[in-house]
Amino acid sequence: MAPPDRGGRPTLEDVAAYAGVSRSTASRALNEETYVSPRAREAVMAAARDLGYSPNQAARSLVTRRTGAIALLLSEPESKVLDDPYYLVVMRAAFRELANRGSQMLVMFVDNRQDIPRTMKFLDGGHVDGVLVFAPHTGDPLAPALRQLRVPIVFGGSSVANAKGLYTVDYDNRSGAKMAVEHLLAHGRKRIVTITGPQSQRAARDRLAGWREALAAAGMKTEGRSESADFTPSSGDQAMRHLLERVPDLDAVFAASDPMAAGAIRALRAAGRSVPGDVAVVGFDDNPRVAPALEPPLTTVHQDPAEQVARMIEMLLLLQSGHEPPVRRLVLPVSLTKRGSA
Repeated sequence: MAPPDRGGRPTLEDVAAYAGVSRSTASRALNEETYVSPRAREAVMAAARDLGYSPNQAARSLVTRRTGAIALLLSEPESKVLDDPYYLVVMRAAFRELANRGSQMLVMFVDNRQDIPRTMKFLDGGHVDGVLVFAPHTGDPLAPALRQLRVPIVFGGSSVANAKGLYTVDYDNRSGAKMAVEHLLAHGRKRIVTITGPQSQRAARDRLAGWREALAAAGMKTEGRSESADFTPSSGDQAMRHLLERVPDLDAVFAASDPMAAGAIRALRAAGRSVPGDVAVVGFDDNPRVAPALEPPLTTVHQDPAEQVARMIEMLLLLQSGHEPPVRRLVLPVSLTKRGSA
């Protein structure tokens, strides 16, 4: 059958006629519903391709109650997110994964408490089908507010007070830190300090706990050998300078993020210390834009934000379809990528 020429956009009726099926069958096939034979579904999809048919999303959402959009909600200031290599990987991974599944990604930032009512009104207004949330700080008022939403929500990380009942995908941060310290111990390092992330974040607290556990198990000192920073290179530089003043004979550093490790290496060089000759350095992230590019290349705990996002989306889609995910809190394993800094 030749495609109809009506001088406008093809309609659902055009697709049905071209495929030789009823309008209701064409609608069910295009909406991926059941009770459509494989042969009819194939004919409808071929007709839609041949005719260049694109369903009216607004009309379709009235039927399916779906918008085709997922919100990626980042509870951090926009300026910080866009400067953080971790969040850049998260955004790219979420965009690609959702695009591959036929969904649009909407990025939203919550800079402060005043943004929360506006954010909640939008998310609960039927504009999105679900929310992927990165709210890393304990006590963030956004987290309890999100519990009131009627759409599925999955958290990346678990810095949420009273997280019972929430769906989260996290990394084994404590084991990763222990792995880093055990690597340094195995190479004969005796005075291992750490640069921690902000202790309002569970990931940072878990990495600090892993450092302490590994050193305690080896019978080594931890008091006075940690310095807090904020995951940025400049804060890592400053923290390293403080540690050098306090522990001048240190011979290894575990930095709780790659950017902080980069700052630490800069401070060590400024102090005349060689890496790894005088001081070995291990980071955490294995960010492809940071770790391999440092001089020397950074030994670091490997985590893959793309995997985290993919598992979050899988969990979200299960919730959308009315199914319960196998677990509410999924903890992903980490590994150690060995390079020249340690």
